[in-house]
Amino acid sequence: MRKTLAIIEKDENGYGAYTPDLKDSVISGSGMSVEAAKADFLTAYKEVIDSYTDSGEAVPDELKDLTFEYKYDVSAFFNQFDCINASKFAALAGISPSLMRHYKLGDQYISEKQLEKIESAAHELGRRLLAISM
Repeated sequence: MRKTLAIIEKDENGYGAYTPDLKDSVISGSGMSVEAAKADFLTAYKEVIDSYTDSGEAVPDELKDLTFEYKYDVSAFFNQFDCINASKFAALAGISPSLMRHYKLGDQYISEKQLEKIESAAHELGRRLLAISM
């Protein structure tokens, strides 16, 4: 199996997923939620593979045995992990709760510095969760 990047972003119609790293192929999907966009994206991938095999053509090497590593924008992150309270997460990230709510809605530009804070906070939360025993 070979991994390739799939980006999930909020857009004007909901959420979109696409592969930026493939050279000769485009795989994309969309939906009203991250899960719907991912499902549509995976269906599109299967349909691309099927179109080659149904026509008797060889599947291009870049499409063979792919697995996808998902990269989220902030809005897609909070949609995918909707159990996370954006205001409380903002405190962990050191960001204003009202600004974090705007990032969650996708209606505010996020600087690279702010994005790094959010990603670091998500990783810190993950480390904390992994350290739990019950």
